[in-house]
Amino acid sequence: MNELPIVVRAGAASHTGLRRRVNEDSFLAESPLFLVADGMGGHDAGDRASAAVVSEFGRLTGAPSLGIDEVRATLRRARGRVEAIRSEGRAAGTTLTGVVIAEVGGVGYWLTVNVGDSRTYRFANGMLEQISVDHSVVQELIDAGVLSGADASSDSRRNEITRAIGAGSDGQADYWMVPAEPGDRILVCSDGLSGELTAVQLRDILVGEDDPQEAATRLIHEALLHGGRDNITAIVVDALAVSGVDDGVFDTAPAGARGIEPDSDTRPRSGSRGAR
Repeated sequence: MNELPIVVRAGAASHTGLRRRVNEDSFLAESPLFLVADGMGGHDAGDRASAAVVSEFGRLTGAPSLGIDEVRATLRRARGRVEAIRSEGRAAGTTLTGVVIAEVGGVGYWLTVNVGDSRTYRFANGMLEQISVDHSVVQELIDAGVLSGADASSDSRRNEITRAIGAGSDGQADYWMVPAEPGDRILVCSDGLSGELTAVQLRDILVGEDDPQEAATRLIHEALLHGGRDNITAIVVDALAVSGVDDGVFDTAPAGARGIEPDSDTRPRSGSRGAR
């Protein structure tokens, strides 16, 4: 059995984009945490909010794994720091998404956390699936059958989120335990990436770049070529080895997780379940 639940190699990149003056994204890419926070509220509130959340989680780096109770407690402290910024009269808030290395019964798991519309994907066995579920007006309309996925990218409400850390929101995070497998590739990104590139384009880049740092850098580059209308951040994490035997018992990926295969349409991940 490996000493670490999941042995990883990771790369990360971030860019202000072509239309923004300040990069309000912050990220943490140090085992066992791989997180992206997309701040809101404008300079100097959004960048402070996202940085405060990442700083709080940064206290946990270096551990072989973390549990959901530790993540929840840290998120509560991070929310308090963002609220302190808001108390200064700034409309500060931030999203948060990503994976934390966890261990259950000697098996390595991706503990996925999400608040807002930044995204966490897993690429495995030729399929790219969105683990996180957007907390956004557009996603709620899609779930209600009022809006199609094809129309979502151009809808005027696409930037309206329904949960955040701060910004007047008390919406709680969603969590999923996803069993890890050797060869898994995790993508964590702000909506500055997912808003510029389709799922098929994301998948093609993840397939085409073996090194996670080169993959993260290319993702940013392609998003800039496609408009770069927002801050852009990407973390790519590769599972080199996973401890234990994976039987999928604790798999709680959401029923709405999206799978993209070569030349195929989006389809739900079969047999998956949601947990909050």
